[in-house]
Amino acid sequence: MTPPLNSLGFAKSPADTRVVVAMSGGVDSSVVAAQLAEEGYDVVGVTLQLYDHGAALAKKGACCAGRDIHDARRVAEEMGFPHYVLDYENMFREAVIDEFADSYLAGATPVPCIRCNERVKFRDLLETAKDLEADCMATGHYIQRKTGPTGPELHAAADATRDQSYFLFSTTAEQLSYLRFPLGHLHSKDETRKLAARYGLPVADKPDSQDICFVPNGNYASVIEKLRPGAADPGEIVDMDGNVLGEHRGVIHYTIGQRRGLGIGGLADPLYVVKLDPDSRRVVVGPKEALSTRTVPVREINWLGDGNLMSRDSWEVEVKVRSTRPPRPAIIHPISATEAEVELVTAEEGVSPGQACVFYMPDSSRVLGGGWIWRGH
Repeated sequence: MTPPLNSLGFAKSPADTRVVVAMSGGVDSSVVAAQLAEEGYDVVGVTLQLYDHGAALAKKGACCAGRDIHDARRVAEEMGFPHYVLDYENMFREAVIDEFADSYLAGATPVPCIRCNERVKFRDLLETAKDLEADCMATGHYIQRKTGPTGPELHAAADATRDQSYFLFSTTAEQLSYLRFPLGHLHSKDETRKLAARYGLPVADKPDSQDICFVPNGNYASVIEKLRPGAADPGEIVDMDGNVLGEHRGVIHYTIGQRRGLGIGGLADPLYVVKLDPDSRRVVVGPKEALSTRTVPVREINWLGDGNLMSRDSWEVEVKVRSTRPPRPAIIHPISATEAEVELVTAEEGVSPGQACVFYMPDSSRVLGGGWIWRGH
């Protein structure tokens, strides 16, 4: 007789199931590790050192900083499972930080957390977990993995305010079969903190990390200037007809949709940044309606829906074009297996190259994948 499935979906006892837990040192991943250890799993904690903690880029309260490695180690000691720190510094710089700097310089608004999940945590760390002969890898992300008729499906978290599906759209079907997300079904962060207190974890009251881990206080421009000296060269602020309205202090200080801090007062109507042209070092401004678009070119698509993206001429979905916005109705028009034009049913403002466009099944929590917004032709 086949033994019943354990809580991670394996037909064997927890003691015979090895799980690598990606531990950032924060409360979420600490609770995952403690919970699985308490349930009797063969837990191995792994923390990534992603950048030099003595460097100017490091900051207090960032994920994967020195303090966090210490906190993760304390949780492992408390719960009695092994803990390893892996030096992924060079890999992180090449796979995440360098691209972040370059895409910012190209006038895009990048989302490095997605690249980190895609290129570091869910690729290299996942391979390390397999090398350690783990049956699966668990993380503290707020997202759900559900078993559907054709295999594992990715679903948004039960708590919409904590949902991280936007940042995990590039998780492949193969990775999904190996990953587990034990917190995705919880309905509030309070539940997580209560669990941390119940396990007596030293991080129970630790504040959530804010900002991007290697960007102090959300000041992107200062980081870019350190990484790419000379990136903040001044240039012209122009209207949509090319008339010069003023001078700016470097394209890297501006984002699509920005209104404040343009330094071009005295005009009758408010103006917004509608385009960044790094080649000519121009910041183009215009009225709010110039920010509206219904056509979003998307590439590098990761498709998690049933069947092949190209198997239909169009797909009716809901999409998020920013992590902070709710999903809105849209139609995907595939161009190739990895490229499409997304038609928004209602125009959205401030759709920016470098952001992700994430697809959801209508009236469902299921994530159908997504891709990267680019300028198009």
